[in-house]
Amino acid sequence: MWRRSYCTSSTTVALKSKKWDALVIGGGHNGLTAAAYLAKSGLSVAVLERRHLIGGAAVTEELIPGFKFSRCSYLQSLLRPSIIRDLELHRHGMKLLKRSPSSFTPCLDGRYLLLGPDPELNRSEISKFSERDADAYPRYESQLEQFCKFMDPLIDSSPPEAHQGVSSFNSRLKHKLQKSEFWAHCLHQSVSMGQQGLVDFMDLLLSPASKVLNNWFESEVLKATLATDAVIGTTASAHTPGSGYVLLHHVMGETDGDRGIWSSILNSLLYHTQTHRQAHIYVGLGGMGSVSLAIGKAAKEAGATIVTDAEVSKLMIEDSGTVTGVTLADGTNIYSKVVLSNATVHKTFMELVPENVLPEDFSRAVKHSDYSSATTKINLAVDKLPQFRCCNIGYPEAGPQHMGTIHIGSESIEEIDSACQDARNGLPSRRPVIEMTIPSVLDKTISPPGKHVINLFVQFTPYKPNDGSWEDTAYRESFAKRCFNLIDEYAPGFSSSVIGYDMLTPPDLERIIGLTGGNIFHGAMGLDSLFLMRPVKGWSNYRTPLRGLYLCGSGAHPGGGVMGAPGRNAARVVIDDIRG
Repeated sequence: MWRRSYCTSSTTVALKSKKWDALVIGGGHNGLTAAAYLAKSGLSVAVLERRHLIGGAAVTEELIPGFKFSRCSYLQSLLRPSIIRDLELHRHGMKLLKRSPSSFTPCLDGRYLLLGPDPELNRSEISKFSERDADAYPRYESQLEQFCKFMDPLIDSSPPEAHQGVSSFNSRLKHKLQKSEFWAHCLHQSVSMGQQGLVDFMDLLLSPASKVLNNWFESEVLKATLATDAVIGTTASAHTPGSGYVLLHHVMGETDGDRGIWSSILNSLLYHTQTHRQAHIYVGLGGMGSVSLAIGKAAKEAGATIVTDAEVSKLMIEDSGTVTGVTLADGTNIYSKVVLSNATVHKTFMELVPENVLPEDFSRAVKHSDYSSATTKINLAVDKLPQFRCCNIGYPEAGPQHMGTIHIGSESIEEIDSACQDARNGLPSRRPVIEMTIPSVLDKTISPPGKHVINLFVQFTPYKPNDGSWEDTAYRESFAKRCFNLIDEYAPGFSSSVIGYDMLTPPDLERIIGLTGGNIFHGAMGLDSLFLMRPVKGWSNYRTPLRGLYLCGSGAHPGGGVMGAPGRNAARVVIDDIRG
C-alpha cells in the first residue's frame, strides 16, 4: 500500500532542514524515474508533487464509487526495458500477462477487423478485406521492427548536444568522446540498414502516414486502423507530412522481447496484451497508477523523499543565473544543488522562472512552441458491456471484440481526416475518432460485479471551440452525448448503459493534470520538435540556460508517452555533472 507524505508543517520542516542534492518538480512517472536513479547513485533527493497523489498523467482515481479510472494515460507500451530492469519494477508490483486479440474495428456494413499477436488470426482477418494486404502485413511489421531497432540507441541516450558552459578539460574531452561514440554507432546502424532501408526510413519520417499506408495496403479499414497511431494526441491529420514518425513513435515499446508494447495498467499486477500495433497491451490490477506506484516505491527504497500537496510556485535563482532551490506555494524555501523539472517546458520557463532571466532567443522559442491539443478523455462507468451489431461471435459476456483497443469512427483515413478538419475549423468533430478500451474485462477489481470501466480517447476537440465553451456544462454534455450516440451506431443501447462519466477536455487536462494546452506529449511531436530540437534547438540534452536547472519530463528528448526515458536520461546527465 502506498503511503504518501503530505506537505504538512512537520514535512515542511524536514524539507527545509537541509540542502538537498536534487529536487524534482512533479511526481509524474518521469520525475519519479529521475528521482529513483538519482537516489540509487547516492544523492539526497526530494520529489515535490502539486496534487494529492503521485503519477502525473499516469494515475488511478475512484471518481465514481466503486469504479477506478486510469484518468488520463490509459495505455502503457513505451516504458523502457532497461528501466524496468534497473528499478526492479517487477519486484515492486509489475507482473505481466499477454492477452489476445489486441484490436477490434467494427464497420457499419456488418464486417469487422480483429488483429492481435497471432499471425494466423491476422492473415485470416485481413484477408476478409484483401488477400494482397494479408500478404503485405507481416512485411510491414518487419520493417517497423527494423526501424525501431535503429531508433533504440537514440531513445536511450542524451542527444549529442554542442558543449555548453565552462567546464574542465577532462569534462570537455569526455563530452567529445561521447559525441564521437554516439555518431559512430549511428553510422554503424545506418550501414547495417543499407541504402534502401535508409531511404524507406526517411520516407516514413518525412511522409504523411496516409502515403506510407497507401503504399503498403489497399484495404481502407486496415489503413484507418493503423493510421490512428499517427494522429493519437496530435492536432494533425494522417495526411500531414511527418505524421509517419508519430506512427513509429507509438510502436517503439519493448517488454520481454515483444516490440511496441501498449498497456492499460490496472494496480500492482500488470496484464499483458497486444494492440493492433501488434504491440502487447498491459492491463494491471488497479489502473494506470500502478506504474507510477511501482516507480515511486523503487525511488523511496533507494532513499528518495516523495511529498504530495507540495506545489512549487517559483525557482530561486541567484544573480549569476544559478538555480539554488524552489519556493513552495505556501512560501517555504527549499534549497538544493540542482533542480529537475518534470513540469511542461512552458510551465517551467514561463511560470516558474522570473521574467528577464532567460536569454531572449531561448525564451521566445519556448513561448512559441506548439502546445496545441485536440484530445479529450472520457472515463465511463457502465452497467453492461457494449454489444456490437457486427459481431455475432456468441460470447454472452466479454468476447475477443472487448479485449483490445476498439476503434470507433475509423473505417477510412478520409473519415479520420474529416474529423480533423472540423477541429481545424474550430469545431469539435461531428463524428469523433474514438479509441475505446474496457480494462475491467480482465481486471475485476476496478468495477463492481457485472459492471465495467470504459476509457474513451476522443479526437478531435479544439482547446477553444468556436461554437461554445468547455466551461459550459450543457456544451460539455452535448459533446459527450455525441460520442455516446456515435458508439450507439456500432453498439445499439450503449448510451443507456452509462451510469456516469468523467470528461477531461484540453483545458481540463491543463488545469487538473498540468499539461500545457492539454497536450499529452508536453509539446508537439513534429519533426521540428524532436531529438536535437526538443525542446529548443541548442538545449536538447536536459540542461538549460540556468545553471543547476534540468528538464526531465516529456517535453525533453525523446518525447511523450509513459516511457521513462526523459527521466532516466536526465538523471544520468545530472549525476555526470555533479561528479564532474
